[in-house]
Amino acid sequence: MTPDALGPADGGHGHGHGFNGDLDLLVGLWEEARFARLPLDAPSELRDLVEDIDNPKRVYAVHRASRRHNFQSLVQKFIVQLRDGCGADYCKTPTCFTCRKRLVGRAPIRRYNTTSARTLAVYLATQDNPESWLCPGLKPPKAPPAAVNSLLFHPTGRDDRGASVSLKAPAAVPRGGAGKGGDGRNGLQSNPIRTRSETRNEGANGSVKVESRRSSVSGFEERACKQSQEPRFTVTEQPTSKDYRSFAANVFGTVAFKMLEWLTPAAIEEMSKKARLFQGNPDGADSGDNHNPRSENDTTPSRPSSRRNISQPLGGSGGESKQQAALEQNGKPVRERAERTGRDTKLDAQQREPATVPTQRRNSNAKVRTTSGPKPKRPLAVEPFNPDSLADDPFSGLLRSPRANGGPQDRSTRGIKTTNSTLPRPISQLSSAGYFDDVSLEKMPPLKTVDFKLKVGRTQLDGARSTGSTSPSDAEASGVASERSYSNSSDQAASGDSESDDDVFYPQALPKLDTDVVDFICDTIQADGTAEQHMLEPPTIKKFYIRDSQGKPLKRRSHAARTSPTNLKLEWKLFAEQTLFYVLSDPDLAVRSFCANGQLYDSQTLWYCMLRMTRIAPSLVFDSLWVAAASLFFPPKPLQRLRSPTSKLFPKYERPLTNAEAGRLLSICLHALVAAAPLVKDSRQLSEMSRIRSHGLALGGSGSAAQQPTALCLQYEDAFTDELAIRLARRLFAAITTRRYFDEVVEVNSTDTDMKEADVLTPLFSQLDLPSIDCVYILNFSINDRAVHEHRVPILLLDWARAIMLHDWDGSPEVPGDGAFGGALALMEAIYKKRHDLALPRAQFRSEYFAERLDTVQMPVAWLHHKSTRQRAHLLDFPFMFSSSTLVSYFRSINFARMSRSFEESTSLQEKVELLASRSGITHHYKDVLTERLKTAASKYLVLDIKRERVLRDAFDQLWKREARELLRPLKVHLGERNGEEGFDSGGVQQEFFRMAIAEALNPDYGAFTVDEVTRMTWFVPGSMEPEWKFELVGLLVSLAVYNGLTLPVTFPKALYRKLLGKPITELHHIADGWPEKASGLTKLLEWDEKDGLVEDVFTLTYEFSVEVFGQHITREMKALSQASSNTEPTGEEWPQFPDMAWQSARKPAPQAGNPDIDTAPMVTNENRNAYVSDYIRYLTDVSVRRQFDAFARGFHACLHPKSLSLLTPNILQSVVEGVQEIDISELRQYARYVGWDANHPTIRDFWSIVKRYDDAMKRKLLEFVTASDRVPVGGVKNMMFILQKNGTEDEPNGRLPTSYTCYGTLLLPQYKDREMLRERLAMALENAQGFGFA
Repeated sequence: MTPDALGPADGGHGHGHGFNGDLDLLVGLWEEARFARLPLDAPSELRDLVEDIDNPKRVYAVHRASRRHNFQSLVQKFIVQLRDGCGADYCKTPTCFTCRKRLVGRAPIRRYNTTSARTLAVYLATQDNPESWLCPGLKPPKAPPAAVNSLLFHPTGRDDRGASVSLKAPAAVPRGGAGKGGDGRNGLQSNPIRTRSETRNEGANGSVKVESRRSSVSGFEERACKQSQEPRFTVTEQPTSKDYRSFAANVFGTVAFKMLEWLTPAAIEEMSKKARLFQGNPDGADSGDNHNPRSENDTTPSRPSSRRNISQPLGGSGGESKQQAALEQNGKPVRERAERTGRDTKLDAQQREPATVPTQRRNSNAKVRTTSGPKPKRPLAVEPFNPDSLADDPFSGLLRSPRANGGPQDRSTRGIKTTNSTLPRPISQLSSAGYFDDVSLEKMPPLKTVDFKLKVGRTQLDGARSTGSTSPSDAEASGVASERSYSNSSDQAASGDSESDDDVFYPQALPKLDTDVVDFICDTIQADGTAEQHMLEPPTIKKFYIRDSQGKPLKRRSHAARTSPTNLKLEWKLFAEQTLFYVLSDPDLAVRSFCANGQLYDSQTLWYCMLRMTRIAPSLVFDSLWVAAASLFFPPKPLQRLRSPTSKLFPKYERPLTNAEAGRLLSICLHALVAAAPLVKDSRQLSEMSRIRSHGLALGGSGSAAQQPTALCLQYEDAFTDELAIRLARRLFAAITTRRYFDEVVEVNSTDTDMKEADVLTPLFSQLDLPSIDCVYILNFSINDRAVHEHRVPILLLDWARAIMLHDWDGSPEVPGDGAFGGALALMEAIYKKRHDLALPRAQFRSEYFAERLDTVQMPVAWLHHKSTRQRAHLLDFPFMFSSSTLVSYFRSINFARMSRSFEESTSLQEKVELLASRSGITHHYKDVLTERLKTAASKYLVLDIKRERVLRDAFDQLWKREARELLRPLKVHLGERNGEEGFDSGGVQQEFFRMAIAEALNPDYGAFTVDEVTRMTWFVPGSMEPEWKFELVGLLVSLAVYNGLTLPVTFPKALYRKLLGKPITELHHIADGWPEKASGLTKLLEWDEKDGLVEDVFTLTYEFSVEVFGQHITREMKALSQASSNTEPTGEEWPQFPDMAWQSARKPAPQAGNPDIDTAPMVTNENRNAYVSDYIRYLTDVSVRRQFDAFARGFHACLHPKSLSLLTPNILQSVVEGVQEIDISELRQYARYVGWDANHPTIRDFWSIVKRYDDAMKRKLLEFVTASDRVPVGGVKNMMFILQKNGTEDEPNGRLPTSYTCYGTLLLPQYKDREMLRERLAMALENAQGFGFA
């Protein structure tokens, strides 16, 4: 990560701009920053919208320079920590040299060399919240930085083999052609200081006369020119041996990385001392140690200035004096802005006589003094949200406008000195290593003074409106025309009031970014060719929406001939960058920009705006939004009221956001991340790329989940590895869990239910739910674009969540429940719950990367004992990330582990009993008695001895009253052995037993279950006469089959599996498979338009639920759920039951006796039809069969762990119980194996040709004949064994039939002489497949 990619050094979530209190640095940056102003050729519509910026933290040039400074300072601290340590006796920081030395004891320890320390320091400084890695006891270094020792200073003329090193700051040519600054020679030297403005003199009558800077040079400028002469020394780097095979040495040992140390304040100060010695000035005269560039004895004539000297004493004498400058006097505003009239005034008079422009001279060393003038001035705003809070800031007096009136100067007041950093941070006056592209540190004020040289505003010629060049040297080379290329604001100042004290200019920016402004700015930057060089695709974006005929696009005005196009390009670039940063870094302005009528833009319009902005300045957009996202971590007002009155946990000036505001800001930032991805216009391609990245792959080559063009895959990789975008995504995801935690704390500590806010993700889903009534549709896109975008945003959000998870995952199934990882999981879970509204398939949420690297056996078992908290979660808590086959394997691993444990416990007990009997010398009788009493505990298997004539009865008799530990043991079934069958149970006998038992149990003739004649679905009989214990045993049979990994020949509706998993049944699609006719009729009822007739007249339905049982029609009026009691069964909702004994019929009235009269039943109308549908579904699936289902559920959960069932969805559980009924012969042939046969043998080809023509019934018979089950297991044919083994040759017509080993999925197929004999013999075997020989 480069220094530009880093945020402020604080790195925390609670600071939006993070300047660490370095007010002295802030003053210097404000003084030298290039101010952006509205260019001359701007549309007239923008001139009324532009506003001035008086807060230096909101100036993009200051923000960017501070990031560089903070990064270099942080690297310096880490190097000191790694090489020298803190010296504390009980240091616990692992990266501190003192801690390492203490841990090794007396053992020798090797100190990091400069390259190693630099490598680790850069890595630590680029982490999130890097200050947490700093040692609390770190002290200032006693010696200069070690990197300076490699620099050798030689008198001029001496030759040396070492490479000469230039310590001037590199000019950022791509960002505007910064000047070279110097003569280009090697060596340590300072750049000549040139003033950008013309100076002015004030005559006796108060008139202002502007002198050309070519005719007069101040004494300070003369000394600066002298310093620019050839130095008396050169600097070379000491030659060192280098391993060119070492990656670290070749990367972190380059000059570019060494500059990180050479340009730190401490290193610059050390080099300055050495340079002064060679310059013959060991005392530092005129070297920058003196804060006043003009010494007291300097007799160089200077030009008088019309600007009053203003000074603000540091740490003022009282709050009254601090507030005086902020008040209004004489009814005039605090800061008078330049008049907006006369924008089109020509500069002809100025070109003839340059004495009419009231300007101030740019003097970075002028003292900040108070004035006794009559006009009150405005204080400089520092805080981003609440300017009024400056009264509480102890440093607010330091950041006053230089134009502010504060009364006479208090010379007795001593200012304070800020010392926020642990290490000293002097800035040498000699170095040219600036933080701006064209500003050297020599122009910045030294940090040893408390007289901050701050000019809040500057005249237009004082760098705010550049002359078209990006550095003083370029300004001089551009000629007279460049010096006189003023902006419209300059024209205005020239034609305005002649009071020069008020002609001060501030940076300008637009306070709002709507679609027209975004299009105009992006079109301008792209047309000028000044966009940022980036890796996002496509590199440029043009308008592709359908423009409204009423809208009028913004257009640039034709600029004057005196202004060169190069100057305008630079001015537009500066203004665009400042506007984007000003708006996007402020949460209020960002939300306000993309809202209309109090509602967010629609998702596609918002995405379009972000798409265009990220293609001209992606780094700026991502960094600005990262700054704004810090406000998401400010606690809400209800939570702040819970704190102690004396607590300083929450800063007073930070304005908290409500969940609605936070959600809108979060949605804006997330759409920026979506816009970073390549522009794909095919939803299928979006899904395929998501599948590739879910495997952790960058390229989708052969054998991968999907294949896509290599170029597109690399474009995806560039977008999802962009460091600034990743940093933004990490902060956004961390904010999700933080906001939810705030809501939990507020809910726990508040009794007011009205205070509960909607979830922070609600605005996002309101946009994604198309069509949405909670957003405003701004731009018109085509139908195809709308359809693709409907899938684009949720799919790419899932991809971003996976990218952060894969980036942070350490290989453990236990993951953080909060932070960026937990927030990514929370976002995926929220999208998963909304997948039906977003039209996303479940496969879109899979993250196969995790499944491929987790232990399939041990990990699920360990998860059973894991207790998730807010800080620690488990990947299996989010089963939607895994495929169905993976979840089934985890589910069966849990069952197998429980079975193995039960088996081992019984085996161990049996061995102990035998050992005890052999050593105790007990008689054979007592041994038998002991064995009999411990039979239940010592049995290794659950053995069932079943007769074919009474399968269900024997099963019920032997399973009744079994202990839970017995049911968990491996199952062994003896089926028909008393009748001479030789079946040996290796799996096939179990399958046969369950097939026969479940078929008998679900027989409608018994009156417990009913089978739909159309769908063949099995359901409970409402009010059945069968006792509840029989339903419990049927559930136990199903549970045993699932526990032992067997499928059953049953077909239950999905509603049953939803109920078994505890999921509600509230939608019509929940009952569509089991009762399609009822679902269709209820759908028509809901969609009926009363224009075609009233609901009660057309449908004539009463608010009742009716069923027909045993030939009796039973009807009950449905009760609303709100009318029911909340604890036990709802009042009036108990469905009537038929008596299970004859003698009970006399005591209870018949169920049909309670049917209500037809005349008294209420009708279904338009007003209550929605409630009718909800209540009907509830009565159908719950109320009418509640007793029967509850008994069935008790038996079903007897063998299965409740937590293991949470891995399964209703569809997966259905496939586990029933298997897959569709049999694909082509897929079966693909995965079949052969023993004694060849795949190309004529008999094998005839076999598949015959089987392929079978109908579904014959296909199921074939599968049951070979595997003992007519269903395909979960995961498809590839998860089952189907083996064709040669069983000799058969030429006789009445010869052997095909046989099978069902336990091993093997078909013993003889070689017949022709196809007809094979078809006949195979059909005969399938039609008469019952009983076992060896199974």
